[in-house]
Amino acid sequence: MTSITKISIWKIDLISHVPYYMAGGKTCLSVPSIILRIDTDAGISGWGEVCPIPHYLPAYADGVIPAISEMAEVLIGADPIGPEALMKKLDRHLIGHVYAKSAIDIALWDLTAKAAGLPLYSLLGGLQTEKLPLYKSITCTDPDKMAAIAEEGYREGIRQFQVKLGSDNDWRRDVGRMEAVRNAVGNGPLVFGDWNCGFSQLDAIRAGRALSSLDVMLEQPCATIESCSVVRHATGLPMKLDESAHDIHSLLHGHQLGCMDAAALKLSKFGGISATRRARDLCLELGTKMVIEDTWGSDITTSALMHLASATDRSAIMNVCNLADYVGPKLSSEAYFVKDGFASVSQAPGLGVAPDLSVLGEPAIAFS
Repeated sequence: MTSITKISIWKIDLISHVPYYMAGGKTCLSVPSIILRIDTDAGISGWGEVCPIPHYLPAYADGVIPAISEMAEVLIGADPIGPEALMKKLDRHLIGHVYAKSAIDIALWDLTAKAAGLPLYSLLGGLQTEKLPLYKSITCTDPDKMAAIAEEGYREGIRQFQVKLGSDNDWRRDVGRMEAVRNAVGNGPLVFGDWNCGFSQLDAIRAGRALSSLDVMLEQPCATIESCSVVRHATGLPMKLDESAHDIHSLLHGHQLGCMDAAALKLSKFGGISATRRARDLCLELGTKMVIEDTWGSDITTSALMHLASATDRSAIMNVCNLADYVGPKLSSEAYFVKDGFASVSQAPGLGVAPDLSVLGEPAIAFS
């Protein structure tokens, strides 16, 4: 039996290449990310990561290390092969804190796949989507600048565009932003406007009706599933749920209210690959399109989400996000490849990541 001998944790700052503006004055310039490595007595190591954004989820980076410290007594000496069995033990030991558990779960899957000598997607359903469609997230600024960013993405092969909205709390300007991006990329590409829960039901309906003649989608305009449902049915525009879709029960609720044409399955929101895989399987049964991604992160969590997406039926994948493309520093360059608006994971065992230790530096803390 393989046993965990050591857990090392790093905290690094991920710097956005451009200022990232969202609804309600929220901005992402620099976000701390927690990197985790689990070592075993078999000489195999697994990597995990979580990069929570406090104004997105009830989670923050400085809460991860204390939570892992609490779980270390369960992890050290445990068998890491077959992540779900060990994750159940952690759930009994520490209720909640799914964002901290996400990094552990990713590392356990990396270890398990390496022990099997297989790329991770082989253990999650097999390779079903070799070319993953990427989307471009456009910071909320002036409509002309947003249109220019969309045009640049289009030249790179991107055909799906997330338009961040609500930075100035003016639904008319948001309509202008959506129109500018829609015109910039022409007919055909998917354009969806994301308010990150920042709009009232009334203003979301007014904006949606003003956009009703365009081929666009709305993303989580309001904080609750109920309000999003009202907006969905009042405007007739398709709806993607994000913040409100965070577990099996919320996915079922969104489906029952008829406002979940698509759902964002973020690893740290659900608690890692194990829980997100169960959510994926539910969405497959419900016929809901999926965006498989994470809140933020470097190459580690980006590789993890791409492996899960690669093991998912292509017809169910709306898109994935190359999170590491938006931030620096670069930690690993071998895990996945991007070309003409699509991404593909490597066939190396596990996640395929080999983080640059000279970039990470010394761990912030280690348990053994």
